[in-house]
Amino acid sequence: MSKVAVVTGSGGGLGKGIAERLAKDGFKVVINDINAEAVGSTVEEIKANGHEVIGVQGDVSKKEHQFLLVQRAVEQYGRLDVFVNNAGIDVVTPFLDVDEEQLNKAFSINVNGVVFGTQAAAEQFKKQKGKGKIINACSIAGHESYEMLSTYSATKHAVKSFTHSAAKELAAYDIRVNAYCPGVAGTAMWDRIDEEMVKYYDHMEPGDAFKEFSGNILLGRPQEPEDVANLVSFLSSDDSDYITGQAIVTDGGLVFR
Repeated sequence: MSKVAVVTGSGGGLGKGIAERLAKDGFKVVINDINAEAVGSTVEEIKANGHEVIGVQGDVSKKEHQFLLVQRAVEQYGRLDVFVNNAGIDVVTPFLDVDEEQLNKAFSINVNGVVFGTQAAAEQFKKQKGKGKIINACSIAGHESYEMLSTYSATKHAVKSFTHSAAKELAAYDIRVNAYCPGVAGTAMWDRIDEEMVKYYDHMEPGDAFKEFSGNILLGRPQEPEDVANLVSFLSSDDSDYITGQAIVTDGGLVFR
């Protein structure tokens, strides 16, 4: 029987790479993103490669959307095996400029979204026989707090904490909860981080922030979506059944915890 995986924020970037990998692994995949156009294009790409996939547009910061997402997956495929809380946004600003709007938006998506997704998946897993797996998007910023990324770092520290707590409470239901912690990748998110850094540091030119961060990677290159997808593939597989409550760094050798 084919397994079923939901990946939030999978219209593009790392989430899309994760969804593509899980489809190759044999999962029936549910693409979810707030951008309906991105959902549609990603679904068509994965279908074109011969995989079973559907798309569900939604806002992860809304609890009802997360529960409806799980409901839609189960209506289509009959069950749920893996739920990947990948959706998130970046925030770049000096600490003294952090405001209420920024905090509310970042936490509603990066943290509330993970909590609601975990709740929705766990309720479905409790109804099913067998194990369930919840995999959250943390970051190296969940292990190390960075200048200009204080709000983002705080949200990822919260994701790590919720991953630990959920794993402790849900183990009784045969549910594993883990997180993956990417580093520096050449994605649209890092393009935005780089752009914002230039605004606040006079000595920087476009591309400098990315070079500075990626230049310290021991393995000598920025991260690719496949690097993250490989870890999520493992955490989604039976080979990771004895792992729960972990926030695993996949950054090529940048942060050591």
